[in-house]
Amino acid sequence: MTATEPDYLTTRELADLLRIKERKVYDLAASGDVPCVRVVGKLLFPRGEVAAWIAASRSGPTAPTARVPLILAGSHDPLLEWALRESGSGIAAFFDGSLDGVERLSRGEAVACAMHVHEGEGAWNTDTARRAVGDRPTVLIEFARRQRGLIVPAGNPQAVTGLRDIAGLRVVRRQRSAASQGLFETLAGEAGIDVAALAGPASPALTEDEAALQVQEDKAQVAFGLAAMAARYRLGFVPLLEERFDILVWRRDYFEAPFQTFMRFLSGKPFADRAGELMGYDISGLGRVHFNSDAG
Repeated sequence: MTATEPDYLTTRELADLLRIKERKVYDLAASGDVPCVRVVGKLLFPRGEVAAWIAASRSGPTAPTARVPLILAGSHDPLLEWALRESGSGIAAFFDGSLDGVERLSRGEAVACAMHVHEGEGAWNTDTARRAVGDRPTVLIEFARRQRGLIVPAGNPQAVTGLRDIAGLRVVRRQRSAASQGLFETLAGEAGIDVAALAGPASPALTEDEAALQVQEDKAQVAFGLAAMAARYRLGFVPLLEERFDILVWRRDYFEAPFQTFMRFLSGKPFADRAGELMGYDISGLGRVHFNSDAG
């Protein structure tokens, strides 16, 4: 159903859809054989219910549903990347940002996507997921809370204490599909920083690792990144916020063996130990459902 289609069919529209006369539509409604409502003396037919009624009347074999590629797309995270590899689930990763991941999932190109889209004070991911998938059967589950802030060289030689201090410094950029880039631009703008005027490497960092490496290799003096990455590369870190990192997954694929293998691994001691070794993770909300579509 497109955005321009009304939610209800008229008698004539249903007759045209079924290729029958309007009189037959009235007979179907009178006998209760077709979903309908009567409003101010006029019959209307709920489009979604009519589609389901037609589908329920089919006979013969059902064409197999196309399988979604066994890929987790979306935002890069070092703990998630490690868990996918160590779990033995067989789920591959394609990290090109939260927004790219949501689009790929909505097009049926991935079974799941990782995301951390800021939606206002204390809100993360839910509205973005709902807009992307509508009422299609998906579930949004929490993976971890992560500390995000400013990654700076070891010893913090520029004495950076917040976003107001980055003017005049070389700053790492992320790709447009990375939710962290949009959040950085929002926070920097609120701090009075003209992001367009900031110097820095010409090529954007495509992962959290690349963002930290650009600071370590002195290609930049600041990156808006994760505490875990600052610790991995022995860099300085100025915390700014805690973000919620979620996984949006097709409901059918959630119950399939690969994803269940992955979820069982997340509930085990090796995963908890690894999260504890890395800096800036809180996994106390792991598995909490933040959005569950009504369909299916």
